Amino acid sequence: MSGAGQDLSEYHGPVGSLFASAADSGKTLLSTAELQFFEEHGYVRGGNVLSSDQLLGLRNELGRFYEAPCAGSEFWYEYHRNEAESAEEILFHALGAWRMAPGFHDLLWHRRWLAKASQLLGTPVRFWHDQLFCKPPLQGGSVAWHQDYSYWTRTKPMSHLTCWIALDDATVENGCLHYVPGSHQWDLLPITGLAGGMDAIEDVLTFEQKKAFAEAQPMELAAGECVFHHPLTIHGSFANSSTRARRATVVNVFSDGVKSASDEVLLAGVPVVPAGEKMDGQFFPLLYPAGVPDDGDS
Repeated sequence: MSGAGQDLSEYHGPVGSLFASAADSGKTLLSTAELQFFEEHGYVRGGNVLSSDQLLGLRNELGRFYEAPCAGSEFWYEYHRNEAESAEEILFHALGAWRMAPGFHDLLWHRRWLAKASQLLGTPVRFWHDQLFCKPPLQGGSVAWHQDYSYWTRTKPMSHLTCWIALDDATVENGCLHYVPGSHQWDLLPITGLAGGMDAIEDVLTFEQKKAFAEAQPMELAAGECVFHHPLTIHGSFANSSTRARRATVVNVFSDGVKSASDEVLLAGVPVVPAGEKMDGQFFPLLYPAGVPDDGDS
């Protein structure tokens, strides 16, 4: 299935062959030590989740998204060809690739990351939305320090999780993620901007919180590896001044049972889910129905 011009949100299961290999059945789970690390620090490495063929397939699909409009562009929730504030930098950021490309669609049902997400949430996993963050060589823009849930308060309770997947090797030089360990235990902070300066968040921090940034940790990943983080964990990424691209796809999920907290539109083009109603249906499919992974998944 090409997906061009067709809304793939109508299909709640794989539509292509990119993730059909038996070798990608998703048997590996996080260890007890890794689960404890997540509880303490608010993030954890998820290991390799994409084969070389899957990486190539996703990169090929991503390539056509840079041209606007592209086939299916009416399905974007957001599309920023360049969200960077500085004209000298470029930060491609878009939401909704799962609706128009079979590879990005089928990634949602890929057990190599999904079984681990279910472990971390401790519940069945339901889809929230996806994102693409791409920094070109030499002029890739930064993503300012932020908490994801500050953008998601229109859903409650706060039972969310982010899986960030590297489509290129992500290093300090080309703008990998950085985390502030333990910041998931902080209160919810106000939004201070996603593409502004890295110091914008300082205006809403206490003195002790500011000191914690001295312990920020880079999350270098090989292409195909992922990292999970808590919705309150402070994270950001610096500019890419290297000669290599830094592309990533992000899958945001929440526990089955999370409800809308707003009578406004939650995502552009998606029908309103009245406040107090469960998030489900066409745009918020159930991805992993088992709260505890099967014995065969170890």
